[in-house]
Amino acid sequence: MSVSDKLTTVHDGHPPFIAVPPVWEVIKYPITPVDLVFVKDHGPIEHLDAATFKLKIDGLVEQEVEYTLAEIQQNFPKVEVVAALDCAGNPHTGEQGGDKPIHGVLRKEIANVIWGGVRLRDLLLAARVRSVSHRPGKTYAHFVSHITEPGKPDELFGTSVPLEKVLSEDGDVLLAYEMNGKRFRDEHGFPFRTVVPGYIGTRWVKWVNRITIAHHESDNLSEVQATEPADQFLSKFPPILANPINSVIGSVKIHNGQLIIKGYAVGGEAGQIKEVSVSVDGGRDWVPAKIIYQDGRWSWTLWEATISLLGGPAEYHGTVYSRAQDTSGNTQSKDTGSNPKGVAAAGYGEAQF
Repeated sequence: MSVSDKLTTVHDGHPPFIAVPPVWEVIKYPITPVDLVFVKDHGPIEHLDAATFKLKIDGLVEQEVEYTLAEIQQNFPKVEVVAALDCAGNPHTGEQGGDKPIHGVLRKEIANVIWGGVRLRDLLLAARVRSVSHRPGKTYAHFVSHITEPGKPDELFGTSVPLEKVLSEDGDVLLAYEMNGKRFRDEHGFPFRTVVPGYIGTRWVKWVNRITIAHHESDNLSEVQATEPADQFLSKFPPILANPINSVIGSVKIHNGQLIIKGYAVGGEAGQIKEVSVSVDGGRDWVPAKIIYQDGRWSWTLWEATISLLGGPAEYHGTVYSRAQDTSGNTQSKDTGSNPKGVAAAGYGEAQF
């Protein structure tokens, strides 16, 4: 597969294919340049013909419909949403490869992008989605990709989200076809993908060619294995939908006795990041960081902090932690907070200096 030469491949061969930029490079930009948007693909990538590739909407709708990219662009208004795409599989401190360079790259699959497309709500209303008011929280939009599951040639890759999220006027769920004003590259989902702000990356399905409305969650393999424990007992845990509140340290430098820490933070459905703080004494005392970038409810938050170090250069070593709080009062916890399978880890950000 050909991807940007600014990315480093950290996993190849058996899917998923993963290529990432250094986290210290990606946090230099409030809006992630397309060349620095990570790639994580669970199946073979091919160039699809936008003139013939179609999206079908079916299930609990009054009128099944199909659209090509051109038909979507011609019949529905384009909107843009700034949102952070945050992979639930990001490794965290203490996990294999977590916060340790892989082939020289500190692996964090994160990108903050201007997504362009149409509101999925508009597409479903045009198909006359059936009323779900009598079944709150029990109706789902299934997103199905044209690619098959790794090792499962008869099963298409897909997942589901609550229909109320899709139909919400402020949920900002898109069928997107652009990143930063440019059409998608093949590896990013050309001709279109779903964008589900505030939700984990598994819900953002690339090359989606069918959306089915149903009164049950998806039983797709990617739904079960990627966001739930596979064990029969542990599979009773509910799937993960929203991103956990999280902060990550992207770079640490010492200059003239000052510790300069930079990083990013993301929230989920509960609200935007309100504040970030850092600690160099194991969490006893916290120093507020300066927020240097935010753009709306769904964007990431870039931050930086400076701490004066005591003593001479010989004492300039230790561990720095970061934690975030959102506008609803939720505070990032010290532990990873991941589910038993280990995804959606979100403990304190951590780095050595």
